[in-house]
Amino acid sequence: MAPAAQAPAADRGVAAGIDAALGGAWRGDQSGRCYVVERRCDPSARHGRETVGALAARFQAAAGDAPLLCGGAAARPPFVFLDLETTGLSGGAGTHAFLVGCGAFADDGGFVTRQFLLTRAGDERAVLAATAEELAGAGALVTFNGKSFDAPLLETRYLFHRLRWPAGTVPHVDVLHPARRFWGASPLRAAWAGTRARGAGPAQAPRACSLGELEHGVLGARRTGDVAGCEIPGRYFAFVREGDARPLAPVLEHNRLDLLSLAALTARMLCLLRRGPAAARDAQEMLALGRIYARGGLDAPARQAFEAAASAGGGALRVEALRQLALAWRRARRHEDAASCWRALLDARGCPPHLAAEAMEALAVHHEHRTRDLAAARALALGSLGRGAQAAALQHRLARLDRKMERSGCRPER
Repeated sequence: MAPAAQAPAADRGVAAGIDAALGGAWRGDQSGRCYVVERRCDPSARHGRETVGALAARFQAAAGDAPLLCGGAAARPPFVFLDLETTGLSGGAGTHAFLVGCGAFADDGGFVTRQFLLTRAGDERAVLAATAEELAGAGALVTFNGKSFDAPLLETRYLFHRLRWPAGTVPHVDVLHPARRFWGASPLRAAWAGTRARGAGPAQAPRACSLGELEHGVLGARRTGDVAGCEIPGRYFAFVREGDARPLAPVLEHNRLDLLSLAALTARMLCLLRRGPAAARDAQEMLALGRIYARGGLDAPARQAFEAAASAGGGALRVEALRQLALAWRRARRHEDAASCWRALLDARGCPPHLAAEAMEALAVHHEHRTRDLAAARALALGSLGRGAQAAALQHRLARLDRKMERSGCRPER
């Protein structure tokens, strides 16, 4: 870290208040400076169910699987976790990042955060320069919804100051998207819940996917006295008006906990990718593993994960797993195995009509072109009526099957 800078004489009273409230140091000079707060979380400290040291060890052991989370980009250590606190929650040209939080696991298993605070609007360039220095050696950037919010916002501010966005070529792992697969609710499960609510008994409630909810539900961590996100811009504006930094102390703590939870969730995902479905807690994690493996071209592990999810899950999760497994077997040209999965999907209680129609169409193709059982193919095609099958394609298939059956001496039933 660069040497601390002396605050201008006119601001020394405010600076002393910041030092007492936040316990950081100034960086820069009178032409531009920012306030830097560095904290360290020891390996023995707990965050939810795990110690920080255990999270660091898990992360280090599985870091090689990080490219699976960012579309195959060559993510490599060191990983820098990034989270912003901003003057607004909607983004746009009028939104500024007044606090840039960066975190990383230390070599001894601790977790170190550095937070760069904008104390005056005229010092934004100094904050961006300090952030660029922090990101200069990063092998990967890890955020939560950062591809949609954090990174575009920062890149806009760098562009405004005619500075190079330092993370432009760094692989970016946005944890939000795989987290939705692992722990969020899917449209199919929402549709399943609606079907069950209309008379088939109770449905499992969909799981939410904000960082705070994941922190509690997945990591088992609870915050006490945490500041609400909607209050954070107001606290900063009050600091700008009045110069009292004490209301910002909970904001920095909130940001530090967000960074630690982001690191813990990433460690959990990487551990799952490294160890496979045996490390999964439930069928949803197994299903998410299969999808990520399939996207990365790991076909055999993907099928193994889908099979485990179909065995462990029920309801919509089992239906999803069977469909994904059927598609995986079809890609591998194992058509009998795929047909077995489609039949199991049709037998699943409460299978949504559009998926039943897809399964019937796949089985009709299988019987028409592979087993040559034209009667079964025709019965399946007729069975998809009223289940969402496309009428024109269905009529074309039935007409073709009728012609084939007549040529073979079989009279199709009308």
